Amino acid sequence: MDLTHNILSILVWLPVFGGMALLMVGDGGNATSPRAASMRMLALGVSTLTFVLSIFLYSSFDTATASMQFVERAPWIDTFRIEYYLGVDGISAPLILLTTFITPLVVVAGWDTIKSRPSQYFAAFLILEGLMIGVFAALDAFLFYVFWEAMLVPMFLIIGVWGGERRIYATLKFFLYTFLGSVLMLVSFIYLYGKTGDFNFFSFADVPLTLLEQQLIFLSFLLAFAVKVPMWPVHTWLPDAHVEAPTGGSVILAAIMLKMGGYGFIRLSLPMLPDGSAYFSGLMIALSLIAVVYIGLVALMQTDMKKLIAYSSIAHMGFVTLGFFLLWSIAGDTGAELGMTGGIVQMISHGLVSGAMFLCVGVLYDRVHSRKIADYGGVANTMPVFAAFMVLFAMANAGLPGTSGFVGEFMVIIASFKANVWYAFFAATTLVLGAAYTLWMIKRVVYGEIGNKNVAELQDLNRREFFVLGVLALSVLLVGLWPAPLVDMMSFTVDQLLDQIAQSKLPGTR
Repeated sequence: MDLTHNILSILVWLPVFGGMALLMVGDGGNATSPRAASMRMLALGVSTLTFVLSIFLYSSFDTATASMQFVERAPWIDTFRIEYYLGVDGISAPLILLTTFITPLVVVAGWDTIKSRPSQYFAAFLILEGLMIGVFAALDAFLFYVFWEAMLVPMFLIIGVWGGERRIYATLKFFLYTFLGSVLMLVSFIYLYGKTGDFNFFSFADVPLTLLEQQLIFLSFLLAFAVKVPMWPVHTWLPDAHVEAPTGGSVILAAIMLKMGGYGFIRLSLPMLPDGSAYFSGLMIALSLIAVVYIGLVALMQTDMKKLIAYSSIAHMGFVTLGFFLLWSIAGDTGAELGMTGGIVQMISHGLVSGAMFLCVGVLYDRVHSRKIADYGGVANTMPVFAAFMVLFAMANAGLPGTSGFVGEFMVIIASFKANVWYAFFAATTLVLGAAYTLWMIKRVVYGEIGNKNVAELQDLNRREFFVLGVLALSVLLVGLWPAPLVDMMSFTVDQLLDQIAQSKLPGTR
């Protein structure tokens, strides 16, 4: 069997069918039963196998071309010329690897901590994994939309069933924001279908559109992608969702699902609507800088660790959209490539760092059952190994050189200097604000005198927790010290994307 012919379908459907198997077998209502233990092993086995197959995809990827690779194409709904059309390039392949890397870690992290309906819990994550991979691999707009909307359902259940006290409020807010934000995207897909006769992304990218058409479609895409990133001012669902979600839900939400918005800009808005994107680039830069500065200040005021990291995520994702939309303010291809590449690297880095930070909060919450910063203090005295990991991830979150958090931010700041010194000034404030709110949390949680008797009785990391945090720590350092493989993989794809954006799509210009 030649895996290269259907590797993407396997990556999409293996975890989905694995999750369905978990649902059908169940755990018998007893989280400590042998059947529940078997279901945990099945979830770990399926997620690990998916990760191994994604490594095969990554290692077989040809970095010397910008063409779509591992393409799978078959008729689906002939009446509307809708296809089952999958493929990856140098941008989507790393995001798929990130998805398959994080999922088994989430399974291991929830191994002993999920006492209620463990088989359904792990099934939701497996199904969610397959649907997220589908978003990154889809090249048909209708298929993309199906995956985009379907992945809301397992996350809705993860927060609504296993979340905190206000989980229903957070779940409904999450679902309504993200679902309603996507409705206009579907309307735009239907409009473009009327222009092209199919839902092929490449047909959408080739069809001429007037400036007004591009502006309206850009705004419809913007609402869908801005909610998902999330950008200011449609970010308010994220802190609530993070606070109420179980640890695994927060990790997947921050590490993978937020990247869908950035990916949407790259795959749809920029290549399909170059003139509309240019028209709104100033607005996008302004919204990105507001996220970096204002949300960074909001993070400084938080007393809940999860809320602080959630607001930190919004600020760091502002770097992603800033890097993408700087190119119209930059003279020369080098700066535009730096900004675009830096934004994508920042997506990967943020996936690793934010996931690790939420896992650290989960380790503490499992022991003390509190997320409040004031309930801790002196954790390093009783949990020195955990403290070392948490400080490393905090430094990465603050953009310390040598960690993955530095690479993307540095590239975007350099690109900002080439565009406008004030853009660079406001973008660089994240280095100050990020260090301020992250170190403020670390000082009060990890260092100082032991805050209360609960902290005095804490046990350090067990082997399962050490494995999860250790793997993430190595990844953060690897990307920080050796980003070349990641940058090289996306180089040709970014160059092609910039060429597409540089060509007007106004009628008569092609």
